[in-house]
Amino acid sequence: MYFDTHAHYDSRAFDHDRDELLASLPEHGVELALNPGCDWDSSCRAVEYAHRFGHVYAAVGFHPSDIERLDEEMLGRLRTLAQDERVRAIGEIGLDYYWESYASHDWQKEGLRRQMALAEELGLPVIFHDREAHADAMEIVRAFPAVRGVFHCYSGGVEQARELVDRGWMISFTGALTFPNARRAPEVAAALPRESVMIETDAPYQLPYPRTAEDKRRRRNSSLRVWQVAARLAEIWGVSLEEAAAITTENGRRFFRIP
Repeated sequence: MYFDTHAHYDSRAFDHDRDELLASLPEHGVELALNPGCDWDSSCRAVEYAHRFGHVYAAVGFHPSDIERLDEEMLGRLRTLAQDERVRAIGEIGLDYYWESYASHDWQKEGLRRQMALAEELGLPVIFHDREAHADAMEIVRAFPAVRGVFHCYSGGVEQARELVDRGWMISFTGALTFPNARRAPEVAAALPRESVMIETDAPYQLPYPRTAEDKRRRRNSSLRVWQVAARLAEIWGVSLEEAAAITTENGRRFFRIP
């Protein structure tokens, strides 16, 4: 059984079959899934899905793409939503310096600090997005030593990953681990203690390899493909698929405090 620790089922890519797909996950071996929000509306939808499907949990937060909307009033609303019984983390939060259309770096950092402080206040972990912002991301992580989190879709190097693990953080891998040209991610996966690793799809993005003709037609990832991430991780670790699935599922349960 698998735990997809990061999938965006609020995406319009699932509008035509969302309920059917979410309901079917356990029969396809996906024991648990967690849906993080990226703004107010998607955070509310994540909580809604978590209440409707017992194997789905939620995280709530503002992604760097929407951080300009996180004013004091919205932060208060987020604080209330984060205390819902189905919410297990603040996220997806972080920094993204790749897209020039996003808010300024200073604005992103201020919004991130606010959400890290909220996580510390509520005793929740964070789901962290870091794209081409490694130095600033680590500076803010170090500024909140009481906060634990997971760097999702990890793209940094081994040294940064080891520092995060030493601080009690987790590292999560997507289908990018399976890409034919992947070099850094497999190296990091091999270097980390197994109890610090989780897997995810980042659905509907990061579709793993190999891809079928149907995949190319739909151009959509889902939790049904998380097993491919586990399979690649099993190869790197030199263990069976079942063992990799069991290790990463237990890691996810422990991190998100799911019985």
